[in-house]
Amino acid sequence: MPDYSHFTMAMAAANGQPEAVFDALCALTEEAVGVKLFTVMAFDGATGMAQRIYTNMPDAYPVSGTKPANRTHWSIEVMEKRRTFVANDIEGIRAVFYDHELIQSLGCESVINVPVVVQGDVIGTINCLHEAGFYTDARVKAAETLKLPGAACLLLNERAARKETTPEESTDGR
Repeated sequence: MPDYSHFTMAMAAANGQPEAVFDALCALTEEAVGVKLFTVMAFDGATGMAQRIYTNMPDAYPVSGTKPANRTHWSIEVMEKRRTFVANDIEGIRAVFYDHELIQSLGCESVINVPVVVQGDVIGTINCLHEAGFYTDARVKAAETLKLPGAACLLLNERAARKETTPEESTDGR
């Protein structure tokens, strides 16, 4: 079982700024599972849109705008069946990700995509990439421990985004 103490302290101190909590999730992932490239994607089931909201390699994989979540073998497995996707070689990555050459250039040839489910809906994924063959059954099982902190991050990010688009309430009673 991972030590969630750093994560929970970051969560308590977030103060409307989720970046530190995502950093803590990345550190927790490094400790519990192991990761070279770490990203978090948010999904909006109502619009069918996806957005990268966190990355530990912003030069290669920047936080980005939204894009349609297309129906593929990967999306059926992760989004519809709510199963963690695992590919432990570049061929498995190539079969589902168009950017496999960039992934490989970063020294990554294995991936796990962990769906984060809240109230029956996949609200995002935790994406971990590493060298070929890295994601053993034990590491994939350890990645399951990231779902709750991942949900906290995604919900915190959603809350922060709502606050940015909602006018501040008047505090003087008017």
